[in-house]
Amino acid sequence: MRASRNPVVYPRETIGAGLDENEALLRQLFAHCYDIVYQRVELSDACAILMVYVDGLIDKNVFQSPLFQSWVLEKAHSGAKPAVDHPTVKEHFSVVRPIRGESSLREITESILQAHLAVFIQGESEALLLDSSGWEHRAVDEPASEMAIRGPRESFTETLQVNTSLIRRRIQTPQLKLKPIKFGTMTKTNVVIAYVEGQVRPELLELVMRRLDGVRTEAVLETGYIEEFIEDQSFSPFPQTINTERPDIVAANLMEGKIAILTDGAPQVLILPITFWTAFQAAEDYYERFLYATLVRWTRYILFVVSLYLPSLYVAVTTFHPQLLPTNFLPNITSAREGVPFPGVIEALLMEFLFEGLREAGVRLPKAVGSAVSIVGALVIGEAAVKAGIVSAPMVIIVSITGIASFAIPRYNMSIPFRILRFPLLIISGALGLYGIALGTLVILVHMARLESFGVPYLSPIAPFRPDQIKDVLIRAPRLKLNSFKAILRGKPLRR
Repeated sequence: MRASRNPVVYPRETIGAGLDENEALLRQLFAHCYDIVYQRVELSDACAILMVYVDGLIDKNVFQSPLFQSWVLEKAHSGAKPAVDHPTVKEHFSVVRPIRGESSLREITESILQAHLAVFIQGESEALLLDSSGWEHRAVDEPASEMAIRGPRESFTETLQVNTSLIRRRIQTPQLKLKPIKFGTMTKTNVVIAYVEGQVRPELLELVMRRLDGVRTEAVLETGYIEEFIEDQSFSPFPQTINTERPDIVAANLMEGKIAILTDGAPQVLILPITFWTAFQAAEDYYERFLYATLVRWTRYILFVVSLYLPSLYVAVTTFHPQLLPTNFLPNITSAREGVPFPGVIEALLMEFLFEGLREAGVRLPKAVGSAVSIVGALVIGEAAVKAGIVSAPMVIIVSITGIASFAIPRYNMSIPFRILRFPLLIISGALGLYGIALGTLVILVHMARLESFGVPYLSPIAPFRPDQIKDVLIRAPRLKLNSFKAILRGKPLRR
């Protein structure tokens, strides 16, 4: 990994045998760090131990365990000289938590920062590191951004061990592999690569691991940091991974041969590879009967077209092709636009920016007022703008329908590119009419046809067309006839 701009300077490579010497070394490294605790226990006049840990990161029940108290605290008041050496300490501490010895000052320092209790023994030049992590964390709760009508209502948390256990509870086989990696020269973030051996394609796993090995960064605080490093085309508006906070979605994708990336401190899990059609697939599609799931999926496809093209079509038709409107409807549009000082394309852009602003305000504000602000703001501002003659009433209706339709896409990160592309389509439709929309659509389709997600064609199995693999794309076939994603993964060699 790339070296930090301000690397930590260690005064020496290994620790010494004296407690005062080791404590001075650590106090020098952790200067002005009030959360580092140094606790010395005098077992006798000649024997003592020094315990160093980060307050708030360790489980203090370790100190309250009967074994610890009986061995350390009682011996502190004993006049007899106890035998204090590595075997003795390991014998008592290993019952409480896993323990290992370490003499490297760098390793000891990093272990302390990773919620280990460091125990230094007088006369020993090796410290014992006790895994004592036990910080406060959020409990497993319902997902906040992926509400479930039917199915499990558990979500990931910010604690990596909790997240891996939620997956392990659903896939109870030794073939589920959880490979740990560290990222960030400063954050030392723990990341886990999850996959099911025998289901994942070896070439895909090799490709992902090679890209992860090439990550060079000082900090990884969320899965989005890793996503931009490993995706195929960072400048594409279309995401090449999806993120979810639902363990059942991760488990289902792992069993289809995909790979999940979990990051400590992030409740979102990355899943890869994906296709364009993943945007329209929800977990409930596979919990409900196939007829209802197919109906809902087609509803999403229709609303997707509406959200992407409705403002552009309105601008193109009213500006360049009014003859396409019904004769009885054209006078209504014309009268509604009387007095509006802006052309149709500017009017649409203003309303789209306003709606996006209200949407962003509703997301950032507290839940108690966020939804009220977005709804009331849209109604009040829209009505005031129409009365003031700034925009026309049909445009307010068009933008409102577009905004509602955009919420039908189940995955938030997959809806973002469509919201972005709506603006260039609006501009080109205001300049070239329907021909501009056709040109913009052609450019989008060509880009998507060239795009890949970790070697998988983005429009697969439609382009390239594989009729035997479309049973979970345009429809949701009955479960007995449903193809898994593994068929798409094995459709062509992965591009390296």
